[in-house]
Order: sequence, then structure tokens, then C-alpha cells
Amino acid sequence: MKAIPLPDSDRKLKPREASGGSLTPAEVVGELDRYIIGQDKAKKAVAIALRNRWRRSRVEGRLREEILPNNIILIGPTGVGKTEIARRLARLAQAPFVKVEASKYTEVGYVGRDCESMIRDLVQVGVNMVQEEMSAEVAVRADQLAEERLLDILLPLKATTEEEKSKASESREKMRAKLLAGELDEREVEIKTPSRAAALDGILASMGNDELASGLQEMLASSMPKHTRRRKMRISDARRVLAQEEAEKLVDMDAVVAEAKRRTEEAGIVFIDEIDKIVSAGETRTSGPDVSQEGVQRDLLPIVEGSTVFTKHGLVRTDHILFIAAGAFHKVKPSDMIPEMQGRFPIRVELHSLGRDDFRRILTEPENSLIRQYTALVETEGVDLEFDADAVTEIAAIAADVNENTDNIGARRLHTVMTYLLEDHLFRLPDEDTREIRISAPDVRDRLKNIAESKDLSQYIL
Repeated sequence: MKAIPLPDSDRKLKPREASGGSLTPAEVVGELDRYIIGQDKAKKAVAIALRNRWRRSRVEGRLREEILPNNIILIGPTGVGKTEIARRLARLAQAPFVKVEASKYTEVGYVGRDCESMIRDLVQVGVNMVQEEMSAEVAVRADQLAEERLLDILLPLKATTEEEKSKASESREKMRAKLLAGELDEREVEIKTPSRAAALDGILASMGNDELASGLQEMLASSMPKHTRRRKMRISDARRVLAQEEAEKLVDMDAVVAEAKRRTEEAGIVFIDEIDKIVSAGETRTSGPDVSQEGVQRDLLPIVEGSTVFTKHGLVRTDHILFIAAGAFHKVKPSDMIPEMQGRFPIRVELHSLGRDDFRRILTEPENSLIRQYTALVETEGVDLEFDADAVTEIAAIAADVNENTDNIGARRLHTVMTYLLEDHLFRLPDEDTREIRISAPDVRDRLKNIAESKDLSQYIL
């Protein structure tokens, strides 16, 4: 039986694609297709929303401020690709992006994270993104400064006369040549690095209020004397540490924060997962305070509608931030959300359940497919792992059957099936005297059929 071929995973984004914001909707869908099987409606919706961010930035005049994003809610059972769409969208967006779990938030005034913290997290992501970009721009200069500091450590300048200075300069250039050639990489040097009170972080984090803890930490850090500590490390490592320090000195943090805030307000994206966990069914609502469900919706509403949130980097407006929510909605319906919240998510997209054909494609087509992952893992032991086409079909069929007969966990079922199928092989390697493992359809049936047919066993094992 012919082994199933796997696609090439080394494809990289083209220069225009790497810019993120200028990707056309078709290109966005094309990138998502590399990792996510099916769910064309969801891909199309997020692709249009992503492109609209760029379109709005090209509109001139007052009308630009009036164009608000159409927030999206993805509805579908677990394991069909909602979270995977968020992960891949973060890479394509090239803009501040944060994924949060709705169930982690509580109403203001109660123990737990308040909803505004998601915007503070988004701003921090933007700051880190811009700082990384600006650090890359000064990387060459920072590396040169780090090189000079290393030479100062290796050859401290003690010359007083012109002749001594000339000899010292000559020796320094010889040492520089060795440093650049990598001849000194393994040599150890002692450098001074800034020291921070790590214990203070844990104490403040236990307070629960992120913004208060962050503010107190900055205030205490600025009032305490600056400390340095001596560290011994290889020159190759020291050069990296010193270059990072020099880059931080060269980057204008005021400019970083200003650009990060602009990007957050104009192009930021918040993905709210498990939004159905903060929704109560009509018959189960209580008359008392509901701090983790409707209370969270009420706190989330002004943020989604458009408000001003205070962060440690200043005030941030949320009017043009795109919100994408996702939930399984097994026990509740989107219509169980408070009416105002429903209105702020005008675009609803339903993701369909996955069947045998979908599972078969998931096993083979994506660049991060499970078969590719296990093949790479086994290859590290010097063994080739191959799957017959019929074996892949059988794996997909068993996973789909187990989902039908027990809890439907979507594509995640493939992880448990594949793990159990290859368990013995993975345990015996590398002791097993073989250079090739070939999985056929009879192998899959022998290993999984009895378990798949027993509903009681499959609930616990698969």
C-alpha cells in the first residue's frame, strides 16, 4: 500500500504578505487554509474584518472616525477550529492582538480580573511589539557598543603616553579581530548587569489588581537605589546581554509608547474565547448578583461599545478595536446574552461539526498535521514513520465514530487516537531494532477497534 504523501511545510510568507495589514481577504483565507481545514464562512468573516482595518486607515477626513469595526462572534462546538483561527490570525494581523478567556473575569469589585485588564494587556502587547521593531532598527549600533564594552573588559585602557596609547590601540584591534572571528566565544568574562527585586513581583501579583500592582511596582522600583550584580558568562552570551542593554538605551520609550497606543487604538484585536461561559440561560438566571456571568457582560459592554480605559501607559480608546468572540453555546444560545451585548456583535458565524472526511484532511493537509508531527518526533530516533492511505482513513473513521458515541470533542479526538495508536512504538524506541515503522489499516483496526466498539472503555481511554 502506498504511503500517504505530506505537503511541504517550508513555505514562507511573501514580502507583501508579511506586512499583514495589506493582505487581501483571499490571501488571508489562503494562509488560514494552510493550518485549518474547512470552516470557510469563519475564515471569510475574519479575513474581511482584517482587511477592513487597512481599508479604514486609507479613508480620509472625518468619516474615518465614524467607521466602526463589525465585531464577530464564532459559534460552534469544541474542537472545530475557533481557537486555532485566533492563533493564526494573531500571526497574520501584524497588529496588537490578545486572546483572553471570558471565564477568567468577574464584575468590578469582586475577586478576579476586571474586564478592562484585557485592554491593558493589549496595550502591553503593542508596546512589546513596537519596542522589538525599534530594537531591530538599532541592533547594528547596539552590537557595536556591546563590542566596545567587551573590549574594555578584555583590555582595560591604562596607557598614559602617546606611545602606550598607540600600542594599546593596536592590541585592541587585534583583539577585535579575534572577537569578530569568534575565537574568543568560549572564554569567560565578568560583566555587570542590572539587578531587580524578583521577590517583589510575587508579592504584588498576589494583590489581584493588575494595574494597582504594576503601579506600585514601578513606584517602588523608581524610589529604590539601582543595583547591579556581577555575572560570569561566556563572551558569546555576554555580547548578547550587553547588546540588549545597549538597545534599550538607544530606543526612545516615549516614542515606543506613543506608537503602541496608536496601533492599539487603530488596529488592535481582542479575541474573547469561551464567551458562552458568561451567559446564563433564561430559566437558570437568579435574582441575586451574578458577578461572573451577566455582571461580566455589563462590564464588557462599554469596552466593546467604545470607551476610554486607563492603563499605565496612559488613556486608551477602544472605539476602533476589533472584538472577535467565540463559544460553543451548548447549554445557552447567543440570544441569551443581554440585548445590548448581542447588538455589539452584529456578525455571527456558525462553524460546523467535523466528520470523517474532515478528520482525514486534518491528519494530512495542514502544515502542522498530527502525522507530520509524529513523523518528526520519531525521526529524531533515526526511524522513518509512514502511514498508508487506508490507515489514515481508518483513523479518521474511528475518531468520528467515538465522537458520535461519546462526547464530541471535535479534532481533539485525533490527539487521543493517535497517542494510543503509537503508544507502544514510542515506548520501545530507540531500543526497538528497526529503521522504519509502517502503519497499515489492519494495524489501526487491531489496536483501536475493540476500544472504539466498547462505549464504556472509549469514554475513559479515547
